[in-house]
Amino acid sequence: MNATIKLEKEKHFPVLIDKIISIISPHYGGTFIDCTFGQGGYTKKILEFKKNQVIAIDRDIDTQKTVNKFKKNFKDRFNFDNKKFSEVINLKYKIDNLKGIIFDLGYSTNQIKDLKKGLSFNSSGKLNMKMGLNDFSANEVINSLKQKNLEKIFKFFGEEIKSKLISKKIIKSRKNKQLNTEDLVDIINIIKKKKYSKTHNATKVFQALRIFVNKEISELIYGLINSFKILPLGGIIVVVTFHSIEDKIVKFFFKNYSEFKNTSRYLPSAIIKKNLFKLIHKKPILPSTTELNNNLPSRSAKLRYAIKINEGNDFSEFLKKFQNLLNIENLSEEL
Repeated sequence: MNATIKLEKEKHFPVLIDKIISIISPHYGGTFIDCTFGQGGYTKKILEFKKNQVIAIDRDIDTQKTVNKFKKNFKDRFNFDNKKFSEVINLKYKIDNLKGIIFDLGYSTNQIKDLKKGLSFNSSGKLNMKMGLNDFSANEVINSLKQKNLEKIFKFFGEEIKSKLISKKIIKSRKNKQLNTEDLVDIINIIKKKKYSKTHNATKVFQALRIFVNKEISELIYGLINSFKILPLGGIIVVVTFHSIEDKIVKFFFKNYSEFKNTSRYLPSAIIKKNLFKLIHKKPILPSTTELNNNLPSRSAKLRYAIKINEGNDFSEFLKKFQNLLNIENLSEEL
């Protein structure tokens, strides 16, 4: 009871909200899709402009209480769909005058503090990390996958330099019992021994597991592709990332499809590729000093956005670029 009350009172700061509002210009009116509704920070700000509508989506059904409040306050100007953002192309609502699609890839304060979700190394008991609409949990990953596959997950999704030693220790330890959250943290602490930085020893492994369990790589990749497909010309895609893997994916998607050039003057003009996006800022927009002082979790945030200027449907280069990460995600087929 007390834990629930505490969660509800946690203050949430939508990251880079002022920058996003200046980019999407909601005062002109239109429909916006909030692909990561969470606690509704971006949606609320957009709906303060009376001419706007928001279609919000989130895979986490625990957002329903916030959804109900928004439906009560904003009536027909707000709709919600319990979907993963790769499914943005299949929303159950009609979309008119779509102006922008927004992704905030961070986790809300409530989600991090919710110990039953197990996103934090401060959680206890059975491993989880499911954000909703999942096929498996971190418990199955840690207690079932082969050592080589665990090593790949920790190395590529967590950029953990001790991935091989940690994965070997997990295999050895789980012969005696099913490993839970505390067991995993203990194993990591044994391998990494003394803590040399402010970052907790378990941070990278827990990040890797969260990415794997929620298939965050394919969700982001297909979320971007499908957002492009439903966005009209002149529409904007805005993405706020919080770790280097996410940022690499978003950067490549925007940059690669805004810099097509004809590599040879002898190529027929009919096969010269078109730029799909226009970039106003090639470098990411970062939080201001004031925002960093008020909201410490924003320190790793990077905002990128692009304006759609042409239609297109060939994203083979994008998929090829991150095929290795997609292959690692597919190791879940062994569960």
